[in-house]
Amino acid sequence: MRILIIEDNQALRALLVERLGVRGIDADQAAGLGDAAHLIASSHYDALLLDLGLPDGDGLNWLATLPKSRPPVLVLTARGTLHERVKGLDTGADDYLVKPAEAEEIAARLRAIMRRPGERERVRLSCNELILELATREVWYGAVPIALGRKELQMLEILLRNCGRVVPRERIEAAVYGADEAVTPNALEALGSRLRKRLSEAGAENILHAVRGVGYYLGQRTVA
Repeated sequence: MRILIIEDNQALRALLVERLGVRGIDADQAAGLGDAAHLIASSHYDALLLDLGLPDGDGLNWLATLPKSRPPVLVLTARGTLHERVKGLDTGADDYLVKPAEAEEIAARLRAIMRRPGERERVRLSCNELILELATREVWYGAVPIALGRKELQMLEILLRNCGRVVPRERIEAAVYGADEAVTPNALEALGSRLRKRLSEAGAENILHAVRGVGYYLGQRTVA
């Protein structure tokens, strides 16, 4: 499972990433709603862990603006009165927890909302015969499964979301590398090379293309 933690307290974010990580939940971090919107637009998340009191807006107001296709949302906040909990759920939160909360319970709540039936579980991305099942994170080319590392999968996802269009390297790097992660000048090229090799081994040759100095795209050689 991959989630986005939207929380302005840096120490708490780091603690959640660590403690959820040992429970099999990978997490990206956003310190505010602006960062969160950017990450959601460029990456897939199975769920959002949302604080409400954020420096650039109120989490509930922002939640009300999200489309129905959004990931499920678990609110984690210090607002703990009955009125506030009911308001959060009525606004669209899939679940609501009051701080402080143990990582074990947070993980269990996340697993529970992911088990709920709905069309989110059946969403897939595709480009030609290349398919990514978002719920399971499985990749196929035709009937051939493709095993990818985490960063390869993240790069592939943003390219699949933009099949046939060039995705700027800056946008790919933002989706793949954390804000606090050191990125060498040729890191994206090396990642693209590994992804191209995995695709070629499965028979998906000449589907991943680099546009020198600009970015990458999936599809036919000629793009608009």
